[in-house]
Amino acid sequence: MSQDKNQENQQDINKPTDLPSAEEAVVGDDALAGHPPPSPEEMIALLQAQLQEHQDQFLRAKAEVENARRRSIEEVAKAHKFAIEGFAESLLPVLDSLTAALSDNGEDSTKMKEGIELTLKQLMSALERGRVQEINPVGEKFDPHRHQAIAMVPHEQEANTVVTVLQKGYLIADRILRPALVTVSQPK
Repeated sequence: MSQDKNQENQQDINKPTDLPSAEEAVVGDDALAGHPPPSPEEMIALLQAQLQEHQDQFLRAKAEVENARRRSIEEVAKAHKFAIEGFAESLLPVLDSLTAALSDNGEDSTKMKEGIELTLKQLMSALERGRVQEINPVGEKFDPHRHQAIAMVPHEQEANTVVTVLQKGYLIADRILRPALVTVSQPK
């Protein structure tokens, strides 16, 4: 059985291929239709024409790649330039509220406080839409990557635990925008 397969493989190797020779590829079907083969000068002219065509195709492809690269660079530049546009739009109502509060001459402090609280809610909502998260680590273990210790104070809590937050920290998409300023409990 294996001897029969070897004979078939040998026969396949000896079969003529359907691929054209170099001369047939250049000349085309005309030579096969009974026309005499081209002279060396004609062959050179045909090869030079093919070379010129391939050079043109190469230059066009190269220009197309260069244009695509340039367009992608421009798109990235625009993305960087306008990346903050959505965040800025969400801050505009906060700006409007603060402007209105400053132009109000009312003496009612409770209304002023309510207005400030609503403005703060607007600002927090805008920050959340911008993926800015608050860090308020009271009672958590001190993390030097997320917290900045200002002082160590004696406290009943376990050592190196955040006791108070002097200034909240903020994250933007899991990256520290500003660490929280904290006091930390001393070891006992």
